[in-house]
Amino acid sequence: MKKILSLVLSLTIISAVCAAVLAYVNDITAEPIKATAAKNEAAAREAVLCGQKGFAAIGVSHAGYGGDIVLMVGFKEDKQTVISYKVLQATETPGLGSKLSTPEFSAQFADKNGTALKVKKDGGEIEAITSATITSRAVCEAIADARKKL
Repeated sequence: MKKILSLVLSLTIISAVCAAVLAYVNDITAEPIKATAAKNEAAAREAVLCGQKGFAAIGVSHAGYGGDIVLMVGFKEDKQTVISYKVLQATETPGLGSKLSTPEFSAQFADKNGTALKVKKDGGEIEAITSATITSRAVCEAIADARKKL
């Protein structure tokens, strides 16, 4: 019985020390992480407007094949026409869904109405990434989400 209590006490102390170290590291890294995210967001906002007057918003789709897709989307002054987008977060399949950030795919969205985007399989104008239709649909959804936020 004493041996079990000794093991429980040892594990409790080790767990408490580990938790304290993790909390400390989280505390000292939280601000630099926030600062870097804000800097990246500002750079993305500038990049998606391509020097044009317009608006930028973040759009999210929870329907990506590998999880959430988060985009910064630039819109012209009419708040409907897409200028371009930049991927802020995506964990899509390397070599397939990860092509959502390539110029060949993203260029299709320029000068399109951000509320009516669909892939060709669904009756739209966007050519889906080969073997990554789910990702392509999620990009359309994220752009529509960004448009709603304007």
